[in-house]
Amino acid sequence: MFFSLPSWAVAILVFAVVGAATASGYTIGRYLRKHEPSVREPFGVLQAALLGVVGLILAFGLTLAVGRYEDRRAATVTEANAIGTTSLRAQLIAEPARSRSLQLLREYTDQAIAVAGEVPGSGDIRRTTAAQGVLQRRLWRLAGQALASAPLGSAPRLYVDSLNATIDAQAARLSSLNNRVPGAVLALEVFGAAAAVGLLALHISVLGRGLVAMIAAAVLVTLLLLVIFDLDRPARGLIEVPSTPLVAVRASMALPPAAEGPSRP
Repeated sequence: MFFSLPSWAVAILVFAVVGAATASGYTIGRYLRKHEPSVREPFGVLQAALLGVVGLILAFGLTLAVGRYEDRRAATVTEANAIGTTSLRAQLIAEPARSRSLQLLREYTDQAIAVAGEVPGSGDIRRTTAAQGVLQRRLWRLAGQALASAPLGSAPRLYVDSLNATIDAQAARLSSLNNRVPGAVLALEVFGAAAAVGLLALHISVLGRGLVAMIAAAVLVTLLLLVIFDLDRPARGLIEVPSTPLVAVRASMALPPAAEGPSRP
């Protein structure tokens, strides 16, 4: 549910839920202030216990989001390394597969870079990955031709091995982009945090204390929730998975090939 919403809608939703809970707690606290001697202690104990539980829930959600973010970064680096290795080995196979494969690998890398800016599950990323699939089949056909023309050569075998790793790396990267924190966990964090902040506001209001601490706590919890959501949205928000490794590999492909392949098998 949350992932389908744009970032601004998620921010408004989180601010609205936490803000409504804070305002409700403060309003109820003012109403109960005349009964302060009888309600101060039970509400204080409940609020402290709930804050501890919500702190654990938020820490758990943040750990899940950070872990998935790091997996996506690692998958991007792995794919970039696999493409770079494949490009280097493609320089060693015979023509005409050599030149055709190098050109297709440039196009393939452009598509891989485009994936970094597209929302998982959207029509754009489906079209991009479909184009990558077409390029994979064309590259694999050329690899088969190179291997058939030199069945005893080392270069075609090494090239086939690295191309296979590139295809596997692309599948792993797409899987990591779709591996998100479960919506039930995110909902529990939002409403649990809102309940805790609401009880904190109620307790502060019953005691007749100032609003600064209450507002600071609400803002801090809201920002923490937004960071968790942002980490779980790889192509939207402020925290994005960098495509720098893929861009660097693509830049290296613009240079003339460092090795000359055999003119014929």
